[in-house]
Amino acid sequence: MNLFCDNKATIDISYNPVQHDWTKHVKMDRHFIKQNLDEKIIRFLFVKSEDQMADILTKTVFTRSFYNSLNKLGIRDIYAST
Repeated sequence: MNLFCDNKATIDISYNPVQHDWTKHVKMDRHFIKQNLDEKIIRFLFVKSEDQMADILTKTVFTRSFYNSLNKLGIRDIYAST
């Protein structure tokens, strides 16, 4: 499973077990992530912030980014004037 992240530090921490100890996350999460990375079940891939489609669900984004993300997700406004 590919997990896309727009934070390079987060990706680096997930792949470097030494850095895990520097974070404040619960140890169970650390072991779960490390095990799944080692077994190649998950991969963290970098995506630029402006291409992060999940942001339209969690943040205020510019109109252009919002509609670009909707297009990428295959969602269209049937009520928009054409």
